[in-house]
Amino acid sequence: MGRFHAGEQALQARLNPALPARMQQMAGPAIRDFMPDQHRDFFAMLPTLFVGSVDQQGRPWASVLSGRPGFVLSPDPQILHVAAQPVAGDPLHDNLRPGAQLGLLGLQPETRRRNRMNGRITTLDDSGFTVDVEQSFGNCPQYIQARAPRYVSASAVPPRRPESASLSSRATAMLAEADTLFIATSADGEGVDVSHRGGKPGFLRVEQTNGVTHLTLPDFRGNKFFNTLGNIALNARAGLLVVDYTTGDLLQLTAQAEIVWDGPEVDSFAGAERLLKLRVEAGHIIEGGLPLRWSEPDYAPQLAATGDWT
Repeated sequence: MGRFHAGEQALQARLNPALPARMQQMAGPAIRDFMPDQHRDFFAMLPTLFVGSVDQQGRPWASVLSGRPGFVLSPDPQILHVAAQPVAGDPLHDNLRPGAQLGLLGLQPETRRRNRMNGRITTLDDSGFTVDVEQSFGNCPQYIQARAPRYVSASAVPPRRPESASLSSRATAMLAEADTLFIATSADGEGVDVSHRGGKPGFLRVEQTNGVTHLTLPDFRGNKFFNTLGNIALNARAGLLVVDYTTGDLLQLTAQAEIVWDGPEVDSFAGAERLLKLRVEAGHIIEGGLPLRWSEPDYAPQLAATGDWT
């Protein structure tokens, strides 16, 4: 069975025509259709789970679910059960339906460990949902800022503030100050993905022109799987999630995406191999939507070799 779809293979071939075959061979033992025991145990340790989903309009959204460790459990290697519901106002609430594809990311910032699981919802009720495993694989610890969580009291119905293509000052500040974001993408017939991106505070450039917000994100050296960019090559849409780790506020956006492969703008940002341009279409802020607060970050050592937009 092929581990990479046409979009991912096209991007690999752009780097090196021989790369798709090498990646396919390497991914054989790395990308599984079941969860190994160490991944099953890892998800059960987490207080958060990041989720990529797609709405009825075909727009990807990145979300986060939370609970006490153990709210995500794998009763057998083919299944992951999530005993949580999205916070009020999160599009994920309407995107959870039997048969829907999801991208799942377990990330433990304090240890910089992360694992991926993509699959399809099989059961859904008021307590949560169950996903059948289609792909399970680990990710390296690069670009993850180490921070430790603590629980706080959660608001039953946290305030939700709509955002348009012209973002508010609060949303602009969350983006401009972020050192971490999560991006959801999808490709028709190829599933949904949610990925982590990290950088120095300000690594995401925010510009407003004629009432539209444009974001520019450097794409650093990675594992050459091209899960995110490969999806965008087939479907130029993306969903973004930024967490304010001091307030628990969540910023969710949906955007049109474009890959910039080379040129002076790419060259101007140290460490960038390419850029991802995003034109914001809509979104919202959910105030205090995450009942966790986090310690000050210990920045990833890889960031020393990366630049900034100044």
